[in-house]
Amino acid sequence: MLRKRTKMMKVSYFPGCTLKNKAVQLDIYARKCAEALGVSLEEIENWQCCGGVFSTAKDEIATKLSSVRALKEAKEKNRPLVTVCSACHNVIKQTNHAMSTDAEFAGKVNRYMAEDTDYAGETEVMHYLEMLRDLVGFDKIKEKVVKPLTGKKIAAYYGCLLLRPNSVMKMDNPENPRIIEDLIRALGAEPVMYANRNECCGGYVIMESPSLAEKKSQAVVENAKSAGAEIITTACPLCRYNLLKNGADIPVIYFTELLAQALGLKEDTDEQ
Repeated sequence: MLRKRTKMMKVSYFPGCTLKNKAVQLDIYARKCAEALGVSLEEIENWQCCGGVFSTAKDEIATKLSSVRALKEAKEKNRPLVTVCSACHNVIKQTNHAMSTDAEFAGKVNRYMAEDTDYAGETEVMHYLEMLRDLVGFDKIKEKVVKPLTGKKIAAYYGCLLLRPNSVMKMDNPENPRIIEDLIRALGAEPVMYANRNECCGGYVIMESPSLAEKKSQAVVENAKSAGAEIITTACPLCRYNLLKNGADIPVIYFTELLAQALGLKEDTDEQ
């Protein structure tokens, strides 16, 4: 008897450069899990680095062009644009917001690109976590779990880029988020609540003030551990790097790895 083939939901996908080298686990398991959940991540063609930081200078357009090109390609294919890296998501979503709300800025960008059609912020930008919540659904994910993470106490670490500025990101409550905790529950584990889960790890000052970055990262880890965390999970490559570099003595892993283990696509979440 032939099985009826389920049609895959297609979304445009911007991996970003860090996911091609230092953060390959974030990307590999994002792709595997999406496929298992019925979503096809269609990688944007000829994408370029997002720049890593969103410049608020209105006359700075060169660093925004990579984001606009990706957004425009997703628009032409009539798909949402999904990102996984917190930094890429922040830059692309803020760029998209600027293109839809600042006509002067959008005009400069479109004149610079000099293409047949203009772009004005029409694409929906989604973080992978939002895709799981809003397109797939945590209830469906719970049904798909084959190896529940029962007994694991996991601390979600949001950092600063995933949630702020709230007027643009609009993913969750920036002061009391729950999206990662809800995913953790769907996977069968226990989310650990702690005060520093949405505080900065110091990633962007690590070159200027390593001691400050170390202090901030250690505060996050110690706060999570004091609340009972056995694992810290994040969506940000820079956050993970900073926490591990500055002495985290519990595993710090990407949320896609947790998801992959629960879906039976990865063996061990306790690897650093």
